[in-house]
Amino acid sequence: MNIARDFDLNAISPSFIENPYPTLDMLRQESPVHENPDGSVYLTRYQDCLAVYRSRDMLSDKTEAFGEKFGKCPLLEHHTTSLIFNDPPYHTVVRKLISGAFTPRKLREMEALIETIVDDLLDTIAEQNTIDMVADFGTILPTEIISFMLGIPKEFRQKLRGYSISILGALDPVVSNERMHAGNQAVSEFSEILNDLINYRRENPDSAQQGEVLESLIFGEHEGRKLDQEELIQNCIFLLNAGHETTTSFVSNSVSLFLDHPEQHRKLLDDPSLIEGAVEECLRVESPLQIGNRQAATDFTFGDHRISKGTYIHTSIAGANRDPSVFADPHKFDIERKNNKHIAFITGVHVCLGATLARMEGRIALGKLLTRFPNMQRDGDAERLPLARFRGFTRLPVKLNP
Repeated sequence: MNIARDFDLNAISPSFIENPYPTLDMLRQESPVHENPDGSVYLTRYQDCLAVYRSRDMLSDKTEAFGEKFGKCPLLEHHTTSLIFNDPPYHTVVRKLISGAFTPRKLREMEALIETIVDDLLDTIAEQNTIDMVADFGTILPTEIISFMLGIPKEFRQKLRGYSISILGALDPVVSNERMHAGNQAVSEFSEILNDLINYRRENPDSAQQGEVLESLIFGEHEGRKLDQEELIQNCIFLLNAGHETTTSFVSNSVSLFLDHPEQHRKLLDDPSLIEGAVEECLRVESPLQIGNRQAATDFTFGDHRISKGTYIHTSIAGANRDPSVFADPHKFDIERKNNKHIAFITGVHVCLGATLARMEGRIALGKLLTRFPNMQRDGDAERLPLARFRGFTRLPVKLNP
């Protein structure tokens, strides 16, 4: 069997999810514009992925594709209304409206809030010594942050990661009936909660707490345009997904990297100013988002490879971020890496709106965690998140050894 020639993104194995990088290396070398049996292509070279993200001839709108995949259901309503799977001019308007929630003033408010949340979490886990880094830290951190941002009451917060995983899990290339059902149920349940929260905030606009952005989403305007109720609900779900599962995975992926590379942990302890570079290197080496998608609006060329208009394109962010033509010794984890131009946050018109906030969360949470517990070590087998599009853990047992 020729792994590169016979690879099918729609039929990947658990071994690929566990460690996709050897396969991505082979694809990049032997079949960089790889055609899957369904006619879609999978790109693993950095420059090809960059070309897709920067081109206005690549579409993000998934109305037709998701209509075929999901049928008429809550998942279709969500993924065709929220920011990420739409193109200009709708994308431009909605992005402008949502960006009001990420102003410098709002981010300054969030920084103080994140500091407090992280300090409280570290005090809590310090009493346990042996923890699951996913359940006891990685999940709680974004849950608290997104709950403050959207004004979500405490009684609903324990459900948020389940909602996020279920909704995002339906984006994998192949989705079981059970996963589809879970995704639809998650959209429906969370929509009901958000509908009530939005209505309450409309009636009580002055009751927002520190760090809350819901009022900015409700009352914000761009050229006389506001988000309607359904757009508000679906884009709040988008904010949950964009800032929740990826943050959980970033934290657990990063901790795992430092556990496997204690010399890099020591380097950071000796020089805490390296934290920003460490965040970027963690994002590059183990990108929480592994695969992006576009559709060609016209015939397009990648080197010697030509694809036709309408072709569905999968971009391997994981492959691009370990492309040796861009990153020297690409599989090496080096927190002092220079000129780290990874594409974990995509680029172009769809560059991640919350990238500044995500970096802030990483700098504060990872910096404080690794400083507070300099002697961390593994305490059993970890379990990978069983998704192809998103890379993280469902379980990462750690002994803190404070």
